[in-house]
Amino acid sequence: MIRALTIRQPWAAAIAHADKRVENRTWPTSYRGTLLIHAGKTVDRRAGRLANAVVRGLQLDLGAVLAVARITSCHGSAEEKTPCTPWSATGQFHHVLDDEVTALPLPIPWTGAQGLWVPPPALVDRVCEQLDDEAARVLREEAGLC
Repeated sequence: MIRALTIRQPWAAAIAHADKRVENRTWPTSYRGTLLIHAGKTVDRRAGRLANAVVRGLQLDLGAVLAVARITSCHGSAEEKTPCTPWSATGQFHHVLDDEVTALPLPIPWTGAQGLWVPPPALVDRVCEQLDDEAARVLREEAGLC
């Protein structure tokens, strides 16, 4: 079963369109697998220069699914001597994404939720419409829609 994660902007855009491959959270996860990246309806005004520089010129879509990613691991920052990426935050759990993030050509307006949430079949179908045939087949299979 796939999951989705609602992330404030500009962090969601940095995952979808740049090299942000760690999502910082206060909680760990044992989930590994496909993850829909959903931009929340609020903007994190405390975003640093790194995020602002990366997303400069991008429209920051709010309340929409922006990309498909994959969580490959999760670890606490206390386990690191140095941050695992420039995007890593101290005192947080790092949900690590693989390097193959697929940004959707057209963001899909949708209401998000807190924590990892299960996207409904209608949303998965709308995401699949924007993927190539093989990626759509795999996503439907992972979502249990085949």
